[in-house]
Amino acid sequence: MEIKAVVNINLQINSGDFIVVVGANGSGKSTLLNLIAGTFHPDQGNLFFDKKIVNQQQEYQRAKSIARLFQNPLSGTAPELSIIENFRLAALRTSAKKISIGINQEFRKRVSDRIQLLGMGLENEGVELLASRCRGTPRIANRVLRRCRDVAQVKGQKTIDAHIATKTLDMLGIDTHGLDEMDRAILRTIIVKFDGGPVGLSTLGASLGEETETLEEVYEPFLIQCGLLKRTPRGRMATSGAYRLLGIIPPQANSNQASLF
Repeated sequence: MEIKAVVNINLQINSGDFIVVVGANGSGKSTLLNLIAGTFHPDQGNLFFDKKIVNQQQEYQRAKSIARLFQNPLSGTAPELSIIENFRLAALRTSAKKISIGINQEFRKRVSDRIQLLGMGLENEGVELLASRCRGTPRIANRVLRRCRDVAQVKGQKTIDAHIATKTLDMLGIDTHGLDEMDRAILRTIIVKFDGGPVGLSTLGASLGEETETLEEVYEPFLIQCGLLKRTPRGRMATSGAYRLLGIIPPQANSNQASLF
């Protein structure tokens, strides 16, 4: 059954207005805000910015008019940057906003000191590998670094190199794309149980035994960023890239193949 998340909304926000959106889980709060921000577009109706219809404007185009604060820490990091660079971004969020050198020797030393607290060395190859498979996220990198230390100690090594990093990441189920077991379970559930979607977030959470807030705030942003998941007003949908990642033939390909016989 199709459930529409946002229906018959007629809202005008004037300069200086302060609005609080209140509602239970699944009531459409995030959907409404994402519609305004341009994360996805409405099926019906119009959205105006200064009397101009912006229905088809992309998220980056609306960024000129909207400033967003993300509760999800993954949305505030850049996967293309190294661990050290993301640490620097995280540190700058809590400081006064000013022009400064992004990565300086002082900050490199602070990060090195944190790593040395583990009692280990860290080779450059290990840093690059962790940066590429930990989403460039300090929180994830810290967790993996602690596991790397454990693996290195078992192997009798005092340095985290590419071999130790690879072995640890494989043990944790983090693949070369930075996806872990839950990421793959989300995609597999949408594809196998719900024919690729759309499926509502509460239904998906019930199927996975996971809180909807965790799915929406921790896992979804990275899957969307990787082009594996789409958020629509009707629910979550797996992309063709998700099918390829899991080695599953998309429905269209299935139907084309069936028509040959």
